[in-house]
Order: sequence, then C-alpha cells, then structure tokens
Amino acid sequence: MKRLWLGFFGLVAITPQAIGQASDFPHRTVTIIVATTPGSSADSSARIYAQQFSEIFGKPFVVENKPGADGAIGVMAVKNAPADGYTILMGSNSPLSANPIVKKGLPYDPLKDLKPVGGIFKAMNAFVVAGDSKLNTLSDLVDTAKKSKAPLSIGTSFAGYRLDAKWFSGLAGVSFNDVPYNGTAQVVTDVMGNQLDFGFVDRSLVNPLVKAGKLKVLAVGGETRYPGFPDVATVRESGYPEFLSYAWIGFFVRAETPDDVVAKLASAMPKVAESEKMRAFMEKIGASPMPLGPEEMRKFHVAEIERYRRVAAASGITPQ
Repeated sequence: MKRLWLGFFGLVAITPQAIGQASDFPHRTVTIIVATTPGSSADSSARIYAQQFSEIFGKPFVVENKPGADGAIGVMAVKNAPADGYTILMGSNSPLSANPIVKKGLPYDPLKDLKPVGGIFKAMNAFVVAGDSKLNTLSDLVDTAKKSKAPLSIGTSFAGYRLDAKWFSGLAGVSFNDVPYNGTAQVVTDVMGNQLDFGFVDRSLVNPLVKAGKLKVLAVGGETRYPGFPDVATVRESGYPEFLSYAWIGFFVRAETPDDVVAKLASAMPKVAESEKMRAFMEKIGASPMPLGPEEMRKFHVAEIERYRRVAAASGITPQ
C-alpha cells in the first residue's frame, strides 16, 4: 500500500518498503554541489536549504561550489559520486537545458544521468547597464549597437544566458561581443565598472544594486513586467514579442539514486520553501516559487530542453 504525501511540491508516493529502505538516510554529511561561484542566487538558496535540511534531518548538509565549464564541472561531480543521495546538485537551466543544445561532446546527458528531486524557483533574466550609463531602454541599446563601429561587449555567465542573448541579437539585427564568465556576480561587477557595455543576467541578483543606483535595468525577459520595477518594459513589449528568458533552479541527484531516498529529500523541500527565511529571500530577490515534485520537475526539464532547441534553431546556433 502506498502512502501519498501531499504538500507544496505535489504528491509524492512513498511505499512502506521505501520508508524502511530510507529510514537511515541520511546518517552522515550530505553535500550540495553548486555549479556557480559564491554569491549567486543559486548559491544563496543552496545555503538556506543546507542549513534547514541540517535541522530537519539532524545531520550536516554542506555546500560546495564547483564552478567552471558552464556548469559541467558541478554536474560531473554529481554524476561521478555514488548514487546514494549524499551528493545533491543545485541544478539550473544553463548546464541542464542549454548545454546539451550548444555543446559538442558534453560528458553527461542530464536526462539520463540525473534524477530530479524538486524545483525551487524561477526568475526572469534582464539586460542591465551601469547606473551612470546614458542608455535607458532596450531601444537605446539596439540603436547604439547599430551605430557603433565595433560590437558592444556583453557579459554573460553560462550557456543559457549566451543562447538567449544570441537569440536576441538575431531578432534585433545586431552583433555583440560576448564575454563569457563563470559567475553572474563578476558580470555585474564589470558592468558597474564600465568594463562591459552591458550584461544579460539573472534579474534576481540585481535588485539591491538597481535600488542603490549602481545598475539600470533596460528590459526584463519575462512574460509580464517585474512588479519591483514597474516602469521597466519587457523585451516583448520593446518590439520582440517572441522573446522569453528566465533562469530556474532545482535539486537533482544521480539517476540511479533509490526512489525512496529521493522521496525523503523531496518531502523535506516544502518545509524549507514555506519557512520564513526562504520566503524572505524569495521576496528579496523577486523570484517565483517553482513547487514541482520529482515527476513534475522531470516534465518541466524535458520541456525546457525542447524550448532551448527551438531557440537554437531560430537563431541558427549549432553545437560547438
């Protein structure tokens, strides 16, 4: 007989046998791998989950940053770890959905090598410039790019941002000099320091900097405007109705990890998502909850890969 646990993340089926098999999990330290540098919204979220998972399970959960290779280093750390649930990936759209579309010889298959535990949040991406920039709208950016003798420099971190930025450049009929980074925090720093003309980043990271006047948002990639910046238009409103771009994060484990262990982790996620600390963090960064359980997260992940495949085809992007 199955017991159905119902919560923020939907239904999770747990059999009596599974409960017995997972009864001693975890009995030692669990590592959450974050494929970005410290300071990203994924990193901050992982640290909140680690701290609260430690309290829920009574065993240490620690965060380990493994940036590099567009997130592939972090993914491989989980793929190569034992399939026992003691190594969790804080997965995101770039390494898990965009990399399979744009990279040749990728050493992992995210659908075959990983199993979803649950979704955490989704946040629209944004075009940003320094606070003292003369550019105020996306139209200003495109007009400047068309008049410039040399391509404007854009900072991006990870393949998802680069893929969507390339998509936009094609829609706008301009070329940009894409400067790749291992983390969004450094992109933002270099935009503020005028070492980059602009950046295309996860909007959830820039709220405080925008409010402080250190950054300006030219447009956001959501379906609707971000409530925190009601005067900032979407890219769609700016003349590119098909454009949509956002970042998302969720937990994944190695594919062979027992379902009962995954269910136990999944059942703890709503407790953190509904906690005061996580709610405050989500409100601060302006992200939208993505309360998906393992099965729902799998469907979402598959759909995201197909979405990026369509973007690549529309942009003429082939694996490199």
